[in-house]
Amino acid sequence: MEDRTRLHAIVRGIVQGVNFRYATRREAQRLLLTGWVRNRSDGTVEVIAEGPRAQLEGLLDFLRSGPPMAHVMGVEATWQPATGEFTAFEIRG
Repeated sequence: MEDRTRLHAIVRGIVQGVNFRYATRREAQRLLLTGWVRNRSDGTVEVIAEGPRAQLEGLLDFLRSGPPMAHVMGVEATWQPATGEFTAFEIRG
C-alpha cells in the first residue's frame, strides 16, 4: 500500500457560497481521498484530507483555484502523518 499522509489546508478568499465545499468533495472523491471540508466562521474553508501524497498534491492544486465562482486569495497547507480515521470524504458544517 502506498504511504498515506494528511493535508490540512485553510483556503482564503471568496470561497463560501460558491459551491467550494461541493466541488472540493467531488475532486477529493475523484482522487480517492478521505477526510472532510467545512466552512469556518471567519469566511475561510478548512480541508483535512488523507491519501497518497501525489493525490493530495492534486487536491492542493485544485484548492489553489477552486470552482469557477470562487476567488482564492491563498491557501495555507501543512502536512501531517495520516491517522486513518476517515472512511470517506464528507462535507461538514
